[in-house]
Amino acid sequence: MAKHISPLKKLELDLADELATDKLGQELAQIAADLKTNLDGVSMPGPDAGGRIHLQGELGAGKTSLARAFLRECGITGRIKSPSYALLESYAVSNLYLYHLDFYRFSDPSEWLDAGFRDILKENALILIEWPERAADLLSDPDLLIELVYLPAGRHATLSALTEKGLKWLCALTLKRANISPT
Repeated sequence: MAKHISPLKKLELDLADELATDKLGQELAQIAADLKTNLDGVSMPGPDAGGRIHLQGELGAGKTSLARAFLRECGITGRIKSPSYALLESYAVSNLYLYHLDFYRFSDPSEWLDAGFRDILKENALILIEWPERAADLLSDPDLLIELVYLPAGRHATLSALTEKGLKWLCALTLKRANISPT
């Protein structure tokens, strides 16, 4: 992956179980997709939606579970497939495009270039990438890097804001978890 700049902010969380991982995904979706409830009571992406989140961790650490909860919270219904074999699953909610990529099967970073994903990283979209390290330094740093690690009970998540947008997301998440409304 790109040589990381020093994180602007880090947040360390212990996730007791899969429900806690799902909750984190839901909270991040509300913030990153700038979800707003319309007059019909339906959550829709707001004008500040978009950005990139990278998910790292061992097999089974919860990357796909977090991504599924994130996508569900954004309004994706039906089956949400892991992109492990297709490499990319794309969704549209209102005017927001959501891309879920998984680079686990890459054996060489140049496969990222050959797959043609560079163009979607330029679009105004919300992008989740599992196993970004498989693309080596061909990817730029994300707004938010989430590292998931097994614990004897549950998982540990380290969220690192690498851009101003990521910093805004982590500050909003910290406030949300403390039940403080931003002014």
